Amino acid sequence: MRFTPVADLEAIRIGPLTAWVLHSPGHTPGGIGLLVGDQLLSGDTLFPGGPGLTGPPLSDFPTIVGSVRTLLALPGETVIHPGHGPDTTVAIERSQLDEWVRRGW
Repeated sequence: MRFTPVADLEAIRIGPLTAWVLHSPGHTPGGIGLLVGDQLLSGDTLFPGGPGLTGPPLSDFPTIVGSVRTLLALPGETVIHPGHGPDTTVAIERSQLDEWVRRGW
């Protein structure tokens, strides 16, 4: 099987759907999210209540915060489906970003 890298903001067709690639490093260097309409598959970058786990050697808190800021710039009604755990929305999580930055995780 051959894998082809995807670029930030690249459109991928999945049957009748279009998924937009959102590069979101921080938890891992090559992390991505996929935006399909108003549904965001955020992987381990963004969860209800904060960003994904960060710590050496592959992850970095300032980097993931930058990625989270990008994801939280999406419309408030965007539904976030994290890599595991319950779903949430951009509006709910956006309101907590400053707190996450202050606590450092």
